[in-house]
Amino acid sequence: MDAMKKRAVVAAVALAAFCTMAANVYAWGVKELETEKSAVTFSREVERGGYGVVSTEELKQWMVEKRPMLIVDTMPYEASYKKNHIPGAKPMEFPIPEMKSLDDKTKAELVRLLGPDKNRLIVFYCGFTKCTRSHNGAMWAEKLGYKNVYRHPGGIKAWMEADYPVGNVK
Repeated sequence: MDAMKKRAVVAAVALAAFCTMAANVYAWGVKELETEKSAVTFSREVERGGYGVVSTEELKQWMVEKRPMLIVDTMPYEASYKKNHIPGAKPMEFPIPEMKSLDDKTKAELVRLLGPDKNRLIVFYCGFTKCTRSHNGAMWAEKLGYKNVYRHPGGIKAWMEADYPVGNVK
């Protein structure tokens, strides 16, 4: 699949995922304009990042199937990862604002974490859909040449709402 088709498919999947979320949020009384703004923001992040999107159920199924993958928790270690993380996830904190550049130290740390296999299945997540830490991680993995990169938008909040097991550091 060429890059243009891949981006179109990724954008369509992202928008569909966000529309599903929007339906749930709407039921809670959030104004449609706010839902639309969030959906468009998310869709544009995915389009700029060039990565795929994986739902909570899909990620859980990948784990059940024992697909070889790296799951990266992008939240702060002490405040979040230590308390609750998806089992097997490795921590690497990213900032919330979109990262326009990557310093040499962070780049080296990310490459070390991701490893040499550019086709490795890699999933980034953060706290919840509006959190952009996972966008930064997935976007920079793509920019560094990794080809099988996904963002789990619901993050640890969706994972816990699905009553899936979490890990913690004692």
